[in-house]
Amino acid sequence: MKRMARKSEREPTIALINIVFLMLIFFLVAGTLARPIDKGVSLVRTADLEGTAPADALVVHADGVMTWQGVPVTSATEILSSMTEDARARVRIVPDRDLPAATLVDIGRSLKMAGAGQVVIVTERGLK
Repeated sequence: MKRMARKSEREPTIALINIVFLMLIFFLVAGTLARPIDKGVSLVRTADLEGTAPADALVVHADGVMTWQGVPVTSATEILSSMTEDARARVRIVPDRDLPAATLVDIGRSLKMAGAGQVVIVTERGLK
């Protein structure tokens, strides 16, 4: 007796590829149907804007010197005592690029232990 050749079951990958292809075509068509911006409008350029630190942020220089609102401060308790309750809920630090990471972590930890709610580090991209 001859054995019947078993039909191999095909995987449904062809159907999946077709669905993905149709979705690709849909998004290409939907993206081109959007109205273009008026030709007379020119968009604002922000490349030349100078980013500045927020006025209520703690600025830490490369040598570890801290200033708050332009006044040099020496400790986290001194900073938090001069802040309002709302400002203590979210303390922003603007560190110098050359400040050692260990110093930044120590400052953040001392602010948390002194009673700061949330310590946020403001970066260059966040300023722009």
